[in-house]
Amino acid sequence: MSSDTSLSQTVRRFVNRPQRMLIGGAWVESRTGATLESIDPATGRRLTTIARGDGADVDRAVRAARDAFESPAWRDLSPLERGLLLNTLADLIEAHADELALIEAHDNGKPVKVARAVDVGSSAKLFRYFAGWPSKFEGSTVPVSPRGGLKILNYTVHEPVGVVGAIVPWNFPMSMACWKLAPALATGNTVVLKPAEETSLSTLRLAELIQEAGFPDGVVNVVTGTGAEAGAAIAGHAGVDKIAFTGSTEVGRLVERAATGNLKKVSLELGGKSPHIVLPDADPAQVAEAAADAIFFNQGQTCTAGSRLYVHKRIYDEVMAALVERARRIVVGPGTDPGTEMGPLVSAKQLARVGEYIASGRQEGGALATGGGRPDGLGEDHRDGFFLQPTIFVETDHSMRVVREEIFGPVLVAMEWDDIDDLVAKANDTPYGLSAGVWTHDLKSAHRIAAAIRAGTVWVNCYNLTDPGSPFGGYKQSGWGREMGREVLEHYTETKSVWVNLT
Repeated sequence: MSSDTSLSQTVRRFVNRPQRMLIGGAWVESRTGATLESIDPATGRRLTTIARGDGADVDRAVRAARDAFESPAWRDLSPLERGLLLNTLADLIEAHADELALIEAHDNGKPVKVARAVDVGSSAKLFRYFAGWPSKFEGSTVPVSPRGGLKILNYTVHEPVGVVGAIVPWNFPMSMACWKLAPALATGNTVVLKPAEETSLSTLRLAELIQEAGFPDGVVNVVTGTGAEAGAAIAGHAGVDKIAFTGSTEVGRLVERAATGNLKKVSLELGGKSPHIVLPDADPAQVAEAAADAIFFNQGQTCTAGSRLYVHKRIYDEVMAALVERARRIVVGPGTDPGTEMGPLVSAKQLARVGEYIASGRQEGGALATGGGRPDGLGEDHRDGFFLQPTIFVETDHSMRVVREEIFGPVLVAMEWDDIDDLVAKANDTPYGLSAGVWTHDLKSAHRIAAAIRAGTVWVNCYNLTDPGSPFGGYKQSGWGREMGREVLEHYTETKSVWVNLT
């Protein structure tokens, strides 16, 4: 990550200017002129203002997306030309990677080195992966047996669904936007994208790069604003053909209900309360390091966070001693500091929410092994930032809210286990089913547990790995459908069956 003065000045100029919305190729204010403040989580102070779009702004964005969808400038592009645009955008993301990472660190609070490696790096990789699909997402010829002895050629083709409404969260602002944009654009759709109101800046800078890459006007539109106004308007708009949403399970239910008006397609990537399972043959030091990363990465603000740690009683004390020591060594500070390992939470609201869960855990009988409060030594500039210590609860059980509910913060609950059947039952005792982790050298046990866990992703002797080629999504209330991989293309296309009588 570069730290030169010119880069800092470039980012400062960007974040300090009022931010407009991209609709139909033009940068515009909201119809009402209303704005929202963008807050730096490390200081609690205003970074800039963004436009507060509402239903009227969504309506003009949807109309612009529909016009672009029907325009030959986009509709008639060959698959290879579409792929070239996606690769050009990937080039631009890589060329501006340091700038984008620093914007993310200011706006979201995450460590800049994480933003550079994960958020920005994975976004470029994602566009490169999907750039290969337009020329390879094939239909098929189907051997059919029609009545009457007719000779029939039956074949299928994949066609874009139309206008996609994409609503993304604040924990991985840029990469979650790209998770929607890359497959939607690869399959020939147009998009109305709403970033989270807390973290819109990296998406707005990405939209500038989309224009620079040469995408036709209106193919990508960005409407900023609140979920209750802009987000709800997108979900309920009759001109939107498909909704792609990532966020909490509670809001996912609202999106699904709003989308029923015109029976639009819906995919949902929602919450989690992931079990992280440690068998007695695992290496305690390795497990402690992995368990800390699984919960404290991105300040615990990730749907896959390994928030429920189940350690076999034989090595529980050893693992917990190493884990607590590791948690206490984590450097908490502003995301823009290259030495920071864990930044602030995204907002005052989120800090208060996590604090309430910590209080609840203590009231219900949990014991704090470490953390639970504000870290020391942050300095005067960051006294109003939304910082929290890495926090670990012990002496917990499944009756507690901290064990059952998604906290979305750097709070781990740890429990012993002895019987493997009881362990699996407890791991599955949740309305969520997004991910799980297993640590063992026993392959038989690893496969047995992976098969038994009701989750969309199971990591064995690793955690939080994703790749554009591998599908990602959840069971139960963790969502509908899959992101990434070939599977996601089905969500952005319609399959047409064509019958030709050759008799």
